[in-house]
Amino acid sequence: MRVTSTYRLQMRGPASGEAFTFADAEELVDYFAELGVSHLYLSPILTASEGSSHGYDVTDPTTVSAELGGPEGFRSLAEKAREAGLGIVVDIVPNHVGVDVPKQNRWWWDVLTHGRESSFSSYFDIDWALDPDGRIVLPVLGSDDDVADLVVDGDVLRLGDLQYPISPGTGTGTGSEVHDRQHYKLIGWRNGICGYRRFFSITSLAGLRQEDREVFDATHAEVGRWFAENLVDGIRIDHPDGLSDPAGYLAWLRELTGPDAWIVIEKILAVDEPLDPSLPVAGTTGYDVLRETGGLFVDPTGTESLTGLVESAGVDYSATPEIARGLKVAAVTDTLASELRRLCRAIVAATGRDHPRLPDAVAALLSHIGVYRSDYLTLPSVLPVAIGETTSRHPELAEPLSLLVAAQTVGSEVSVRLQQLCGAATAKAMEDCLFYRDARLVSLNEVGGEPEHFGVSAAEFHQRAADRAALWPTAMATLTTHDTKRGEDVRARIGVLSQVPSLWGELVQGWERIAPSPDAVTGLFLWQNIFGVWPTDGTVSAELRDRLHGYTEKAIREAALQTTWNDPDEQFETAVHTWLDSVLDGPVASELTATVSRLDQHARGDALGQKLIALTAPGVPDVYQGTELWEDSLVDPDNRRPVDYPARRDALAAMEHPKISVVRAALQLRRERPDTFLAGGYRPVPAEGTAAEHIVSFRRGDDVMVVASRWTVRLADSGWDDTTLTVPEGEWTDVLTGITHRGQTPAAELFGELPVALLVRADA
Repeated sequence: MRVTSTYRLQMRGPASGEAFTFADAEELVDYFAELGVSHLYLSPILTASEGSSHGYDVTDPTTVSAELGGPEGFRSLAEKAREAGLGIVVDIVPNHVGVDVPKQNRWWWDVLTHGRESSFSSYFDIDWALDPDGRIVLPVLGSDDDVADLVVDGDVLRLGDLQYPISPGTGTGTGSEVHDRQHYKLIGWRNGICGYRRFFSITSLAGLRQEDREVFDATHAEVGRWFAENLVDGIRIDHPDGLSDPAGYLAWLRELTGPDAWIVIEKILAVDEPLDPSLPVAGTTGYDVLRETGGLFVDPTGTESLTGLVESAGVDYSATPEIARGLKVAAVTDTLASELRRLCRAIVAATGRDHPRLPDAVAALLSHIGVYRSDYLTLPSVLPVAIGETTSRHPELAEPLSLLVAAQTVGSEVSVRLQQLCGAATAKAMEDCLFYRDARLVSLNEVGGEPEHFGVSAAEFHQRAADRAALWPTAMATLTTHDTKRGEDVRARIGVLSQVPSLWGELVQGWERIAPSPDAVTGLFLWQNIFGVWPTDGTVSAELRDRLHGYTEKAIREAALQTTWNDPDEQFETAVHTWLDSVLDGPVASELTATVSRLDQHARGDALGQKLIALTAPGVPDVYQGTELWEDSLVDPDNRRPVDYPARRDALAAMEHPKISVVRAALQLRRERPDTFLAGGYRPVPAEGTAAEHIVSFRRGDDVMVVASRWTVRLADSGWDDTTLTVPEGEWTDVLTGITHRGQTPAAELFGELPVALLVRADA
């Protein structure tokens, strides 16, 4: 079944607190079919840690989660979907498995029990050389001294909730004595040492060696069964950049799934990074589309004022690239110090030489690489250019860099670990730190975004869309995911601030006098997020208050300017939470309500515009759960909250809500005319007149035309004036309003009822 659109569902078992199982999804199949999607897109469904709210901590990749309904429940959902004309796409996680509770992962438990003799010892990327005695180093204790408190309990060692296996015949003596005989060594987590490759810096997720065919076969047998039994049409691959050989892995996967399976990869591309066309996939999961589509609605005229506002808080915004490099160096040498040491040991082993500045050279080099990994066929110049830049800036590192280069051969351990470290460092420095510091326009601080690029011009958007239509017509397109830092409607509202930068600056400065934030930069960052979710009626519910406090804690800890996850500054955090309450309950609240009310119409217009474009531009659009109506989600876990489907059923039946009307019309049109959207090409349609820049329009095939307005705050005085858009020959009906247009059409007529139009040629 051809994938023309997807609807993302976050699956959760009852133990997570808010269940959404296969049975729950089955009850909604008729709704999704009526909405117009072609496929349900499920978050990971393999057995994960008990109570997992996301499923990315898979503990048994050979079984479908019993919490979600098991294989029978999955089959029932797939069959019910097929009966309704829908297919299934599933998210899979090849890079790592969950080991937070070792007993829940039988492979990991067996390795801890038997060490190298375990049948599964080769499954995990374990650093057997880290400990002099060849034990697996596990950073799970509060401190090294806690080993003395271990207790022997039958065939396990216990310390509070921690439980680890005792190897047969080694269980005599005190807890610490028994511990010293095991195939693992428990140490304090603050040592910055880990005996296995992790997912980024998360020790509860252990990396798998998918480059080993035995491991691949064992971890993908269940996935293969889904295709063999026609249960799924496609899969989404989580973080392939973390693997030893992404291209090789994807080649094996294509063999397993067959030539017709729809495979998309969570590949985060830099602005100037092409996706390797040799990869046997349909494309990425769409963070590039998210950046481009959202960027269209950011007004470049706001750049100077919003930059000045940030600089008034003592920030030199021009230094952002240098700050980013510094954060990446810090991520490599601190957060990822264990991975850095392992890489350096591999370099020394490969060359027979060491250098005291080798760690500094690796960190500096990675700070000059702007992609997640540089060993794809389309990126041959990235590494040598980075080496040149590093040597130029740090000539004292030329010798250790030469050692690194000498140690690298295609597929060598050094090459692989350098690339894996690069991706982890990029994520920790950019997504998990800088994007919580950059307070110029926070809607740009998104996964796959590069905030120094202040929006996307129509010309750039059109060129990228045309390229995607030619090269990756069935790649995923998205606006919201389980990992986005703000939902699409929140970003659209914050983006409107680029149209009123002077007003925003005056408001924030006034609010700071009334309710001064504990830290100026933190305040500028949080003001925008508060504005992004502020209710139009000004009523702050207890739920919203809790959500904002939860988001605030995460944001200030990720920023790591005044407080961190590992060493929280209670005084600063208390001050920030107290300040937030003063905003929610004080005189600023009424001004926030007035500001939101003033700009909300423009924000909703932009939200509709980016939604329609994402649904109709080249690619296969994904509707993240619940986003068919207005939504106000912030970063996870906020964006994984249960969805009110009864409300959405009612809205679909009434067809009065503008967003669900746009979503349904676009999805059903895609389903009716798949060739138009999957193979029909892409052509920009320029507007004419004084407000032409406020229109983005394009054609798909010969029978569909998409029109969206933008930057409408600036049209308040002049309106559309003489602006027109020439509709191609024939009669074109707007499926959103039923109005027919011909020839040169005034913009005021096109946008008489909605800020968007979806035109279909009447005789097509």
